[in-house]
Amino acid sequence: MSSTLKSNDFTQIIKGRRSIRTYDSTYKIPKEELLRIIEDAASAPSSANLQPWRLVVVDSDEGKEKLRPLVKFNTKQNDTSSAMLLVFADFKSYENAEYIFNKAVDEGKMPAEVRDQQLAAIQSHYPTLPKEQINDVIKVDSGLFAMQLMLVARAYGYDTNPIGGFEADQLAEAFALDPERYTPVLILSIGKAAEQGYDSVRLSPEQITFWR
Repeated sequence: MSSTLKSNDFTQIIKGRRSIRTYDSTYKIPKEELLRIIEDAASAPSSANLQPWRLVVVDSDEGKEKLRPLVKFNTKQNDTSSAMLLVFADFKSYENAEYIFNKAVDEGKMPAEVRDQQLAAIQSHYPTLPKEQINDVIKVDSGLFAMQLMLVARAYGYDTNPIGGFEADQLAEAFALDPERYTPVLILSIGKAAEQGYDSVRLSPEQITFWR
């Protein structure tokens, strides 16, 4: 897919990002463009390159009506955004390891012997991990994907809002995912901003950094 970025100004992308809660409800991001955004965001790093993030794009009236009672006080984003992106993490993402590493070899990105070593380690290790430990890993990885998606969206001329207030225990089943396999991480609204959003105060580097 070819890129159609609106901005390549990195400082403006990261410093100009705002959490937008009201969007132009008449604007719908074209599916092909949204797929390009997702593709770019999916270049985010992940443990063993297993890419555990999974995305449900809710952009239909029916889907948003189903989602509305599950997003608590975030109905404005649901009602006006071009789409609501439900970010899940897959407890069995390691099942894709063979496909990922074989493709890396086929494309000349990895020697076969490295693939064999990595696959052996992944296939012996990951299935034996406690679910709580896998949960920590896949949620961190999926958070990296979500942050990258927000920045990519800015580069394409769109805005987002990360949403943590939703019925996490109901989300997967409501959208036909196995709740034992897929755990919700967060929801991102995305669309054309209908407001500027608020600038916000950040703690200084000295306040958040420990030197030892």
